[in-house]
Amino acid sequence: MTIDPRLQKQIAAHPYPLLFVTISGAHLYGFPSADSDYDLRGVHLLPLPELLGLTPANETVEKSGIHDGLEIDLVTHDAKKFFTMMLKKNGYVLEQLLSPWIVKTSPEHLELKAIAADCITKFHAHHYLGFAETQWKLFQKADPPRVKPLLYVYRVLLTGIHLMRSGEVEANLVRLNETAKLPYLPDLIAQKTGGAEKAVLSQVDLEFHRREYERLLAELEQAFEETHLPSTGSGEAALNDLLIRIRLSGTAF
Repeated sequence: MTIDPRLQKQIAAHPYPLLFVTISGAHLYGFPSADSDYDLRGVHLLPLPELLGLTPANETVEKSGIHDGLEIDLVTHDAKKFFTMMLKKNGYVLEQLLSPWIVKTSPEHLELKAIAADCITKFHAHHYLGFAETQWKLFQKADPPRVKPLLYVYRVLLTGIHLMRSGEVEANLVRLNETAKLPYLPDLIAQKTGGAEKAVLSQVDLEFHRREYERLLAELEQAFEETHLPSTGSGEAALNDLLIRIRLSGTAF
């Protein structure tokens, strides 16, 4: 995958050392429009003086706007905050960590990806069930209906189903549909990638998509009941060890 060098320039300007930065959002999900922004997500390492001093530490760094002609939304978390989120039923941070669209990496990033498998539990299904419900409400509110929220509904549900059945985090809707084989998805994806970020749906059957949403929601709930994934993760000790090592080493990545 080719990464625009202008993204590298923005990453180089980050105020803290970075374990990794990846691309999330529509590019990761397989349906970017020509005017889609770049959602950059990653992990930074706060220096010890900021952690130990009285001044509140910058656990989260955010930057958004137009830079070198690209619309960029950058969010990074300090390692401790990100590692803590990995131990919760937060599929979003796992998708960021495991994204194949890598702008910045390090040996610690590779180690973190290996630990991720031990952080996945059956209760990550709750993340995807809740996320799907939120996206469905957003889709219903839009008048006229837009393609992006609908694609997010299907992406989230299929990611959750796939995770429960395989233990694998897959966020790309095109690849997910190789298994799901939903015949209407290629057209929806083509509408999004061939149009604008806020493109309106053409010839949409709202009742059909409501039935599909409810069907896939039930399928995810069933996959949760049948999954062989554990109820609790086993990655906490490894994450703790990694965090201590990188804090003590002060590695500049």
